[in-house]
Order: sequence, then structure tokens, then C-alpha cells
Amino acid sequence: MDATDKKILSLVSRSLDLDERPYKKIADTVGISELEALERIVNLRQKGIIRRIGAVINPRGIGWHSTLCAATVPEEKLSVFASVVNAFDEVTHNYVRSGTPNCWFTIIAPDEDRCLQIISSIENELGIDILDLPTRKVFKIRVAFDME
Repeated sequence: MDATDKKILSLVSRSLDLDERPYKKIADTVGISELEALERIVNLRQKGIIRRIGAVINPRGIGWHSTLCAATVPEEKLSVFASVVNAFDEVTHNYVRSGTPNCWFTIIAPDEDRCLQIISSIENELGIDILDLPTRKVFKIRVAFDME
């Protein structure tokens, strides 16, 4: 990555304007053409540096329910666990950490009942207990990366 890529990453990690030509706004800020800005972003996406560009929606704001879940899964069953959990469209994150529990995932669904259905389905299919940790209070931090 060069300095221009880093500037672009800094900008898109803060926000991507809802604009008719968002890449032009990035290009103007960085000092390159709109086409070059778009090409650089596509390249960063293809390299896996940018995972996705999309809206961050507040589930509570639309009346939905979200919960963080955790499970202790043996190393040899991690791929099966991931396949089962990732089969649900309502699962937004799924990752492994060191320690116990070692598997964590987030569910966002229209209501608490749907979240509980998903948790129950995973427990029944895998024969493991899922720890349900619904949000009590949100302490939102703004994640932005200053790459420069």
C-alpha cells in the first residue's frame, strides 16, 4: 500500500457518504481521479484489506433484537461449528478466540424469539450449550483507522 491507499482507507473507515458519487468525494479529498479512487478501492477489496463496504444499522433503531453468543467448542469441531452457525442469515459475526468460551457469534433478528430459536437449533444440532448474552446497555465506540 502506498500513501494514497492509506489515505483512502482512513476515509472509508470513518464513513462513505450517501452520495450520488461517493468515490468522487474520496478522489477529490485525496487528490486523484474518481476512476483511480474506485480502482484502488476495488484492488484493496480484492486483496482482502477491505472486507466490505456497507451500512451499519442499529438493530434497536428498527425494533430488532441482537445478542452476543458464546460457546466452548473443541478444536476438532470448529469447522462444523462454523458451518452450522454461518448457515443462519441472522448471524453477523462468528469468530474464535483463545480461552473459554472460545467461539463467539452475534445474532441480529426481528425479535428475541427468533434469536432464541437460532440458539436452540445450534445447541440441538451440535449438542453444545450456547451462552446468550443480550445487550443490556450500548456503549458505542467509533472505530476508524488513521492509516497515515
